[in-house]
Amino acid sequence: MIAKATLRYVRISPRKVRQVIPLIKGKRAEDAVAVLFSVKKRASEYLIDLIESAMANARRVQGVDVANLYVSNLIANGGPQLKRFRAASMGRAGQIRKRTSHITVELDTLAEKEVSAGKAAGAQEAQQKKAGQRRAAKPKSAESVKVAKKPMVKEAPKADSGKKNKE
Repeated sequence: MIAKATLRYVRISPRKVRQVIPLIKGKRAEDAVAVLFSVKKRASEYLIDLIESAMANARRVQGVDVANLYVSNLIANGGPQLKRFRAASMGRAGQIRKRTSHITVELDTLAEKEVSAGKAAGAQEAQQKKAGQRRAAKPKSAESVKVAKKPMVKEAPKADSGKKNKE
């Protein structure tokens, strides 16, 4: 984690913010802002400001080049709810919950992402190699392989294409 920015007590439900998160998670920070400009959701306005704030934090604190940053983590948690009541039928009151959100974004550098991805791929290859040395792959016999049967479909009766004979 290179830079972090948090926006708290935002008057938007976390569910609405979570709809936008998959569009930008894992993308470069500048690309994420560009994508959010084209999204027609109110949550995108908050996320644009938040990502730009995190980019400014990275530039100011660590002196990192902004072009190398990507959105490594983005979380929208629920905050306190404002509880209001509305009149309902037969003298009852219906509760209205006005939700708030706490949104956190973390930016990281691309070099670290590539290194961690390379380590994960190398570890996976080593694990497969060790598994291959321990035991050889068993050939599948014809009995062990199950063949899926096609469901029987009844054909519809063919309609006469010609005119009906009058008798």
